Amino acid sequence: MTELYKTLIYDQRYLLILNGLKNTIIITIGALIIGIAIGILITIVQNNYKANKKNKLLYYLANLYVKIIRGTPVLLQLMIIYYIIFKSSDISIIIIGIIAFGINSGAYVSEIFRTGIEAVDKGQMEAGRSLGLKYRQIMNYIILPQAFKISLPALGNEFVTLIKETSVAGYIGIIELTKSGDIIASRTYNYFFPLIITALIYLVLTLGITKLLKKLEKGDSNA
Repeated sequence: MTELYKTLIYDQRYLLILNGLKNTIIITIGALIIGIAIGILITIVQNNYKANKKNKLLYYLANLYVKIIRGTPVLLQLMIIYYIIFKSSDISIIIIGIIAFGINSGAYVSEIFRTGIEAVDKGQMEAGRSLGLKYRQIMNYIILPQAFKISLPALGNEFVTLIKETSVAGYIGIIELTKSGDIIASRTYNYFFPLIITALIYLVLTLGITKLLKKLEKGDSNA
């Protein structure tokens, strides 16, 4: 109990954990929003080229982006963005974290949306064209809404993955959940309670989000 007191109560160290949790959630949500925006853009570019053979350069750049991001560690990407791209900037380190994880997430979200679009019946594209709709209108009003709904479970998994991936943000000085536990451990010289408490918080977060997503999926299927 003495060690638990030192970990949480003494010197109000629980506030450090709460601050780390707050930063983890902010980075995760911000990164997912950026990731979805990038993912949709990449998917549109890729599908537009496949359907109309337009914007060949953008198509190859989009593919190159996906290959580079998926082929390199998120920690390395984070360090490149912080130590090279934003080295001399005054941007908040939290914002840099959001951008870095958002860029990483965008590559995976684009693959999620690509799979979702491929799952939509191809006959719907032909039906839209028979009605005189342009490619962009068909994508915006018919294909993408259905693809987004199909992709929701995978997007939920990406959200859970992002929560865990933010644990490396401490490498550039962000005090997220894992880093806060590490700081407390360095002050108490005891790693057991700080690490176990941190792990339990991650577990509660991921299990809670997974359960919520399953309820949403059941609600959609019942509807």
